[in-house]
Amino acid sequence: MELKALQMFRHLAKTLHFSKTAGAMFVSPPTLSRAINRLEQECGAALFVRNNRSVQLTAAGQRFLEFAELTLQAWLEVRADIGQQEAQLSGTLSLYCSVTASQSHLPRLLDKLQAQYPQIELKLDTGDHSLAVGNVEQHKTDIAIAIYTPEFPAHLSFKKIDEVPLVLIVPKTLQVSNIEDIKWHEHSVVMPAGGPSKRTINHWFAEHGVKPRVYASVSGNEAIVSMVALGLGIGFVPQIVLDNSVAKAKVTSIEAKDIEAYSLGLCFLKERENDALIRAMVDLFDS
Repeated sequence: MELKALQMFRHLAKTLHFSKTAGAMFVSPPTLSRAINRLEQECGAALFVRNNRSVQLTAAGQRFLEFAELTLQAWLEVRADIGQQEAQLSGTLSLYCSVTASQSHLPRLLDKLQAQYPQIELKLDTGDHSLAVGNVEQHKTDIAIAIYTPEFPAHLSFKKIDEVPLVLIVPKTLQVSNIEDIKWHEHSVVMPAGGPSKRTINHWFAEHGVKPRVYASVSGNEAIVSMVALGLGIGFVPQIVLDNSVAKAKVTSIEAKDIEAYSLGLCFLKERENDALIRAMVDLFDS
């Protein structure tokens, strides 16, 4: 049973006039008659009562019209769905984030990306989180997972996706579980060399009148966990870094209730807010 035949039948059922339907469907009257005859043969019943004066639907024809309407509507829906899939977003989008963020926040995103936008190719680059904003500004990446700071550039958009607390970590051998029990003058501190965490930690030390004895300033929070695990000092790190560290079993995490958590989010140029690929990425994190 051909769709074209169903379309001709439906049209004839409305006009009840072979010549009008043949003209509207761009076929000859004999071609239309043959198509209707084939449908009647397939159905095993007459669909029209025809004489020299009029054309009328039979009871079987009325029932077949319902079937034709449903079938043709279903075909329109399938064709629309296929067309939508063909018109899906495609292209390449580059994303920068820290190694930790690639483990903590990207897996869920990548699953959604593959399911909803299989034609988008994501190019991932990982490194120190402090480079995220600069990489977007310098057009090295389209979008980045970055940390919001009071100095966040006005020409960049920021879409918050998570709030990350900082925790104090100490070597397991220290056997301390309360921050009030820390004698700061007795311990070396491993500090971040730069980035938002350094500002927040320095602010916390200043508020508490602590002058830390800095053992080392290192790039990357992952390195702070490793150095604390080796017993080289104590330090603050983001909770997600600790959660994803292979050395977490060798340190004790101590909550610092009054240290500022930071906002983690998607960072991109404001001039690209309406870019289809950027919007798709933002929507995936929202969903």
